[in-house]
Amino acid sequence: MSTPSSPTGPRAWGMLLVLCGAIFLEGADIAMMNVALPSIRADLDLSTATLSGVVSAYVLGYGGFMLLGGRAADLLGRRRMFLFWLVVFLVFSGLGGLATDGRTLLVARFVTGVSAAFLTPAGLSLITTGFSGERRERALLIYAGTAAGGFSLGSVAGGLLTGIGWRWVFFAPVALSLVILLAAIPLVKDRAPADRPALRRLDPAGAVSVTLAMLLLVYGVVHLEHPSLTTAGMFAAGLAVLAAFVMIERRSPAPLVRLGILRSAQLVRANLGAGLLTGGFFGFQFLATLYLQELRGWSALETGLALLVVSIDAVLAPTLTPRLVRRYGHTRVIFVGFLLALAAYALFLQVGPDTVYAAMLPTMVLIGLAFALAYGPITIAATEDIDEREQGLASGLLNTAFQFGAAFGVSAVTAVHAAAGSGYAAIRTALLLPIAAAALGAVTIATGVRSRRTAAAPAADVQEPTTVP
Repeated sequence: MSTPSSPTGPRAWGMLLVLCGAIFLEGADIAMMNVALPSIRADLDLSTATLSGVVSAYVLGYGGFMLLGGRAADLLGRRRMFLFWLVVFLVFSGLGGLATDGRTLLVARFVTGVSAAFLTPAGLSLITTGFSGERRERALLIYAGTAAGGFSLGSVAGGLLTGIGWRWVFFAPVALSLVILLAAIPLVKDRAPADRPALRRLDPAGAVSVTLAMLLLVYGVVHLEHPSLTTAGMFAAGLAVLAAFVMIERRSPAPLVRLGILRSAQLVRANLGAGLLTGGFFGFQFLATLYLQELRGWSALETGLALLVVSIDAVLAPTLTPRLVRRYGHTRVIFVGFLLALAAYALFLQVGPDTVYAAMLPTMVLIGLAFALAYGPITIAATEDIDEREQGLASGLLNTAFQFGAAFGVSAVTAVHAAAGSGYAAIRTALLLPIAAAALGAVTIATGVRSRRTAAAPAADVQEPTTVP
């Protein structure tokens, strides 16, 4: 059996456009939902616990099934998984828009999160296996910029759509996903390895245990702001099941997750960096929203417009970042990105009751630059030099790190903010966490810079043999 060739020319960039549309849809869906929550609560008369559950249900589905989704793309077909779960995303987004009670909304958001957990690694691995060389790096940077643009533009779109009616926050993704689906059927191709394992070689024990472990750990993370014995129990149970999963994978003849993939220091650094990057940003975004809306009285739309500057990375990621990566390498570029994030969060410490937007603008610009330099190159580093048969797994690991980081960042700053009281002092105290995340991210990536220098040093001492005339 021959391996399908990678798409070329207009077809390749058409496929990239479809995959970028899907990741934009995912980011915009999350951002729009966050903006619409107060209106949903008022219309459906939801309790605070149910409203929090609307967010947590999506995170549980997304984070809990991400590793399984990544491996399923490798074993069952990336194109097949992408198309099937895009349809599921479409159907349950529509169900959310039709919901008349909290229970239906919770089910809709959970299944939408599960569909995103399968859809996202399938889409990313279609890029990492469908492009090569500089075209691959450029495609990944465009993809990463589009993902970040979905989050920032989604906040503005959510404000506009909520003004019409909160149900449009669900119906708009239905329309967009239908367009993406119709374009994906002819354009998306899968370079499936010829030796893909048969269905009978799937690892059901590994699949069940890793999914259960992820669900328990994500539950613990999203409830960190309300610590209790239940939260501690979920963490303990999650770690125990995760340990059982490791034992299962070591003994399995066809493991769901080949543990040897974690021997790659670059992959581990990239995943740690991914979690710290999103943890710092989503923690900051939560605090900035509290500051602007609750302390300053800005509307949801005004807050979305204030954060819109961050989306400059959607322009810079495919234009500036590729040149920097080619010249300096992705490790150094990521390192500078973390330094810019550190400066951005530190600058926001000065905000007060009379701070004008011009004083906040440097923070927003620096965050946009930080994401332009870090997000895409982290994606490159996490999937580079990984065997094609495990690109879905590598993508699942990376997106799990992104998701855990985001959930942990929001939960941690919420807990610190609540403990610090209220007002501007509480905002400044909680901001120390995004600052610490950016600093730790810079240190983590700096170890990669040093290791590359060490590896290059012996090579520099080797002299080419001279030819005696």
